[in-house]
Amino acid sequence: MDHDSVNTGRRRFLVRATSVVGAAGVVGASVPFVGSWFPSAKARAAGAPVKINVSKIEPGQQMIAEWRGQPVFILRRTPEILSRLGGLIGELADPASHDSAQPGYVDPALRSIRPEIVLLVGICTHLGCSPTFRPDVAPVDLGKDWIGGYFCPCHGSRYDLAGRVYKSQPAPLNLPVPPHSYESDSVIVIGIDQENA
Repeated sequence: MDHDSVNTGRRRFLVRATSVVGAAGVVGASVPFVGSWFPSAKARAAGAPVKINVSKIEPGQQMIAEWRGQPVFILRRTPEILSRLGGLIGELADPASHDSAQPGYVDPALRSIRPEIVLLVGICTHLGCSPTFRPDVAPVDLGKDWIGGYFCPCHGSRYDLAGRVYKSQPAPLNLPVPPHSYESDSVIVIGIDQENA
């Protein structure tokens, strides 16, 4: 009888010890697995809002910021640029931006919250090249009808200085306007909607 009682006690001990070790192994293996469901610090930073001080941009000039790994063109338009935009309506594929990506709180024609500052994702809507900023009027390589805008060097798509694409271009849509808001008169936050600011 002592022999059977020793084996039973030993068996219980081994079952319990094995269960504890197995449970610890399951917890140890699940921690990294569950941790992989959450984005890394680098991924969180890539989608984080970006603050831009626009007071340093001279009229008629642009700066480029990076948001979510994409270039964002920030242009301070002059009164002359704004006046020229109205004369292009018949030449544009989507002048009121009905089919283009932009927040509902921006003016559909000027594509901005405030007329003088426009933010555009600097990636051509054709095949993803980055258009060049060409504010000059009637340059030799773009023709006498060019009044300033963006030109995609990859396939020749042309956009005005509101990021609206001209008719009969390879690009099907206007340049996207990212979500943004004004933190102050001179600071814009890219990545936070004006409605939620």
